[in-house]
Amino acid sequence: MKPPPPESGLIIVDKPAGWTSHDVVGKLRRLAGTRRVGHAGTLDPMATGVLVIGVEKATRLLGHLALTEKVYEATIRLGVTTNTDDAEGEVRAVTPAGHVTRDAVAEGVAALTGKIMQIPPQVSAIKVDGKRAYKRVREGEDVELSARPVTVYAFDVTGLRPAVHPDPEHPDPEHAGGAVQEGEAGTPVLDVDVTVRCSSGTYIRSLARDLGERLGVGGHLTYLRRTRVGPYEIGSARTIEELSNKCEILPMAEAVAAAFPRRDVTAEQARLVAHGGRLPAAGLGNGPIGVFAPDGTLLALVEERGGQARSLAVFVP
Repeated sequence: MKPPPPESGLIIVDKPAGWTSHDVVGKLRRLAGTRRVGHAGTLDPMATGVLVIGVEKATRLLGHLALTEKVYEATIRLGVTTNTDDAEGEVRAVTPAGHVTRDAVAEGVAALTGKIMQIPPQVSAIKVDGKRAYKRVREGEDVELSARPVTVYAFDVTGLRPAVHPDPEHPDPEHAGGAVQEGEAGTPVLDVDVTVRCSSGTYIRSLARDLGERLGVGGHLTYLRRTRVGPYEIGSARTIEELSNKCEILPMAEAVAAAFPRRDVTAEQARLVAHGGRLPAAGLGNGPIGVFAPDGTLLALVEERGGQARSLAVFVP
């Protein structure tokens, strides 16, 4: 007798530093007992925080969830430029930044807020002629990526901390550095703590790089934590250790109701939707809409076009 199939739903993970998103997917495949596991948008290995994982039928939600708004907490080091725009890369230039004022930082941040054109980092996963940009860089190529539109809804400075970038002859055991110590050899730099609320596709590493360029001292990202993806916040995320003890899966119906507008339909309409049929539009907007049967069963995701609600994904047999 076959065991029952794994539950379909979302797992909200608090990704640890040093893990790739693929590492997390591999771990959750073992914990959930299925290979049908995917993620809604990657996080760099150095980053921590909310990673939305879909299990079984919920993998069909992931492409829609990846397009939602995201919130990050980050630290930008002004005065140091790296080839990856973050702390994992090689240092390319060091420029004194101890003179940079709070007002100058505020002006730079304001210029990078709103609808902007942003050039992704060279070591991004964007494909160039069929190959990931980061793979081309690793092979020694100089990759040029085109600017693309993104929206930074809020870019708030939460703290400024003088720091020091150590001289090569006096390396700091911690790459990100820290507060300036009396007598410590190095270049004065400035750590800027920020909170960013942005659209899908926004690179926080690029914001760090561009802020440094605007201020004439260069910059890179030393810390990144994603605290929200759409409606899913860090408070509801579980660590790998917690999930190893108990693999909590958010049921499909709850996940969709939290992330998208809800439409409840009649029994007759439910039968139509279950077979991929169209309904009259209900005026609930352009994005995905969750459709629910009278008993609360999730039926489908639909989108409204031309006066009709058309199926994006149907979840019932």
